[in-house]
Amino acid sequence: MLDELNGLEDKFRRLTLSLSDPALLADPKKLKDVSKERAELEPVVRKYEDLKRVRKSLAESRDIVADPQADPDLHKLAQAELEELTLREVRIGEELRVLLLPKDPLDEKDVLLEIRAGAGGDEASLFAQDLVRMYSRFAESKGWKFEIVETSQSPIGGFKEAIALIKGKRVYSVLKYESGVHRVQRVPKTESSGRIHTSTVTVAVLAEADEIDVKLDPNDLRIDAFGASGPGGQSVNRNYTAIRVTHKPSGLVVSCQDEKSQHRNKEKALKILRSRLLDIAQRKQHEEIAESRKSQVGTGERSEKIRTYNFAQSRVTDHRLNRSWHNLETVLDGDLEDITKSIVLFRQAQLLGKKTGSASRELDI
Repeated sequence: MLDELNGLEDKFRRLTLSLSDPALLADPKKLKDVSKERAELEPVVRKYEDLKRVRKSLAESRDIVADPQADPDLHKLAQAELEELTLREVRIGEELRVLLLPKDPLDEKDVLLEIRAGAGGDEASLFAQDLVRMYSRFAESKGWKFEIVETSQSPIGGFKEAIALIKGKRVYSVLKYESGVHRVQRVPKTESSGRIHTSTVTVAVLAEADEIDVKLDPNDLRIDAFGASGPGGQSVNRNYTAIRVTHKPSGLVVSCQDEKSQHRNKEKALKILRSRLLDIAQRKQHEEIAESRKSQVGTGERSEKIRTYNFAQSRVTDHRLNRSWHNLETVLDGDLEDITKSIVLFRQAQLLGKKTGSASRELDI
């Protein structure tokens, strides 16, 4: 790994020097690419510099500790520093391994968040509405833009389905592990006897795909216009502004009617279709890798129960982490930072274990 780090450090220096090259400065596109590549390398290089500084200090402390003629006070101080620096070396080494993990090419993407009521009828639709609010509040706290793209309401006002577009810095990297079945345990508003019911909602986080990621052949599409329903539907029906796009090869069907413009509805429907097709391709790739390695990394999570929201105990439990938080109200108000960070760290630890082949904390760099 040292050779890899030294190579990245040399590359970082070359990229830094090239930024002062007049020829590069005259080419905005190339300048942008070089600047982006340098920015991606910088966290690794800075962390490697930290490691080298710590190792230099470690060597000096070891020399003092090993010197029989060293001043007793200096010897005692060096011994204390030796213990602290050793711990720092291990911590920095672990951080470097995380930084060197293969990058998910989708991490920088915006996302389409799809939330659907599952088992539980009206109560599931009300909880789907709660999750839409939770993610919108979380997006607001992160400085992201949250836009509802499509909704289907239940008779009592909840969401049978809701699709939102979330735009911002590294949205997919934060939310990608939210996909799965979310379970709620609470007394429904419609329950007169006070019994606790269990309902489920499915969440899918899809990286937003553009035309470069997924090219759609017009011959593969059937696009139908129809009258929108719901509030304001009468005025829209005459114009047939709602759009239904059918992707013939896959059989996927996407409808969009939230906008008053047929063009905008078509644009949104194609955006959703591209993202779903990209997600299918990604999951297929993960499944093939998993099968070849006899591993389940990245597969099957859509159908798994990942989290339970228990109102009686004000508890949120993430079943992948086997960990609970007792602040359900604030979580549903958008306080997801600790949960999302914890699951990202957990996944990184899993990847590190597979990369190194063991859970050893000994440095190999």
